[in-house]
Amino acid sequence: MSVLYITHDLGVIAEVCDRVAVLYLGRVVEYGTVREIFYNPQHPYTVRLLRSIPKLGHTKKGEPLAAIRGTVPSPINQPPLCGFHDRCEEVMEGVCDRHIPALAEVADRHQARCFLHSDSIQLEDGSIGTLERAPA
Repeated sequence: MSVLYITHDLGVIAEVCDRVAVLYLGRVVEYGTVREIFYNPQHPYTVRLLRSIPKLGHTKKGEPLAAIRGTVPSPINQPPLCGFHDRCEEVMEGVCDRHIPALAEVADRHQARCFLHSDSIQLEDGSIGTLERAPA
């Protein structure tokens, strides 16, 4: 039996779920086992999301939580590019701001939608293409 559980409470996800799909602007940006996602996050959004969780005994009183910089863009009429590019600390100009990364395997049963891990791009018709990078 399968159950789809939608929540913003990562603590509940850690206790209740076996597999996790992390979404940003309506797209799956990372998918894997709870252990892989929580201990080996591969998408910059997942990394920042996990850093923003308050940890009992690790946060000093009055200390602000780690926030993800920038503003969440509108999910309506998204342009064909990485939706997280303007908030990402690892952004690759000319790549992330021009293409949608495809969901790619980063480990056994662990996928991430990021050009840090793959040169696969999602084309407008939903098919997968390959990013052609300029020689360094």
